[in-house]
Amino acid sequence: MKKIVLAYSGGLDTTCCVKWLQERGYEVVCFSADLGSEFSPKELKTKAKSSGITKIYVKDLQSEFADSYILPALRAGAVYQNKYVLSTALGRPLIAKHLVDIAHKEKAGYIAHGCTGKGNDQVRIETATTLLDNKLRIIAPVREWELKSREEEIAYVRKHKLPLKITKEKIYSIDKNIWGISVEGGKLEDLDNEPPENSFYFVKPAEKVRDRVCYVSIKFDNGVPVALNGKKASFLSMIKSLNKLGADMGIGRTDLVEDRVVGIKSREIYEAPAAWLLHYAHNELESLTLDRQTQMLKKEIASQYAWLVYQGLWFTQIKRAMDAFIDVTQESVTGEITMKLYKGQISVAKREAKNPLYKKEFATYGAGDKFKQEYSEGFIRLMSMPYSK
Repeated sequence: MKKIVLAYSGGLDTTCCVKWLQERGYEVVCFSADLGSEFSPKELKTKAKSSGITKIYVKDLQSEFADSYILPALRAGAVYQNKYVLSTALGRPLIAKHLVDIAHKEKAGYIAHGCTGKGNDQVRIETATTLLDNKLRIIAPVREWELKSREEEIAYVRKHKLPLKITKEKIYSIDKNIWGISVEGGKLEDLDNEPPENSFYFVKPAEKVRDRVCYVSIKFDNGVPVALNGKKASFLSMIKSLNKLGADMGIGRTDLVEDRVVGIKSREIYEAPAAWLLHYAHNELESLTLDRQTQMLKKEIASQYAWLVYQGLWFTQIKRAMDAFIDVTQESVTGEITMKLYKGQISVAKREAKNPLYKKEFATYGAGDKFKQEYSEGFIRLMSMPYSK
């Protein structure tokens, strides 16, 4: 039998993929990356076994995901189309890396995934796999099979008595990890519909948040978060703590009509409280420590970085070059930002930096002003000279 390693999430598509591949003569080995998914490792193994799988790898990759994938994107300031913090997109190159490793270990010649033919993840996983090992063949059952809708997939699951938690009333496609949750499908496909409350999972709506103010401080060292509320913490533990706090304060919901890699527009909703809190604090610290030209260029790089991640080009030379630029910009990003949270809103309460470019003695209009205003006349003349007729 041909051996194939399937990226298995335990959701509707990959549950169907297992049976579909087996019916076509493949020996299926499953791989599940625990990035903080909705399914526990035990549940994934049970589901796979119930689907007829004899071998499944479930790896806890949360620390690797946080330190080697999320952190570089945070330091880059990468947010796609100003609303998406790339939670799913950042996980795909990591999944591809381990798919390739397991394929080598199992001496498998094939890799499979449950991504749709109009989605982004097919591009991300296949591109990353090709960059890592272009000899592996890739099978995408959802692009080939006869199942034309999620309703037909559910019928297929029920026909073959496969394990699945889903109803026709709540028919969303969900991807969850520590950096965020993405939800699409169902009523969200109609742009006339406000997102139903059952399409959100853990961030409270602002109207249901308790009427209270909360303060949270994040300390950075060279752009790396190192302490939360004055206590040293790993980046992973900080993400988990901020997710809980942010969700309780109504932080992190976004509703986006986005441009997919394949050229179509789609609507997705996202929940990412920790990501938005960390990005907010990091941006505030950069505004205090980076000169304006570096900030301007970094914003351009951040936009390109986000698009690169969105397309699945993680393992490329241009991405490594961008990382080198970002590393230099982060040498001065050391300090602490305190934020005020209130009913879904974030504002800055206090800024501190090791080497701030803000100097009160130059900014003040009160006593102690050291700015020599008489210099401005010559400065203005020089600034306007190229445009004078």
